[in-house]
Amino acid sequence: MVRGAALILGLAAAPAAAQDQCRLALQLGFDVSASVDEAEYLQQTAGIASALIAPEIVEAFLNGPGPVALSIFEWSGRFQQDVIIDWTLITSEADLTRIAERVARETRGPQDFPTAIGYALGFAATRFQEAPPCLFQTLDLSGDGQNNDGFPPASAYEHFPFDEITVNGLAIGGASNDIAEYFEREVIRGPGAFVEFARGHDEFAAALRRKLERELRVMILGGLALPTGQLPLPM
Repeated sequence: MVRGAALILGLAAAPAAAQDQCRLALQLGFDVSASVDEAEYLQQTAGIASALIAPEIVEAFLNGPGPVALSIFEWSGRFQQDVIIDWTLITSEADLTRIAERVARETRGPQDFPTAIGYALGFAATRFQEAPPCLFQTLDLSGDGQNNDGFPPASAYEHFPFDEITVNGLAIGGASNDIAEYFEREVIRGPGAFVEFARGHDEFAAALRRKLERELRVMILGGLALPTGQLPLPM
């Protein structure tokens, strides 16, 4: 994390140049496995679209020290990961509006694949290697079930490059917190990683807004939660 610390400290010395430095590569991966029906799929795509143009999310994207790079993919079985939005540097509200409109138009593909969280994590790790150079990298992975296909999340963390990636979860469950507890135990990773919980797909949009705002407004520095725009003091 020394490289990230040096870059953040550099913001104080060169504020104009710092505005060109991408502060966060943020990747959203949402579950489209067999447990997600057509109505729930539409709730997810509509929820992503509405979250991206919510005033508090637009403000969080645009008012930090440097832009955010965003990519969105959907996942289900071992080899079913599809990029919906390739890496895009967000520099204006219009960028977010275009992405929201694109996601809202997305249609459901095959619906009979299982839940391969380990493969989704591995796919995301390789996608980060194609991202613009940013201070931090965060994966925002949502799902409504436990891994039931292919290797588990632990194997993904063992065999793919996650050293500088924070993985947060959005667990979609029912009355119990079983899925949230599974995400906390098996899925999230990195300093400050957290799980947001939605009791059903009808709560997905609100949960995603909370999650995005938290991810965009906080920069993680060596385990310290650093609010966006607040620089560490020299030692």
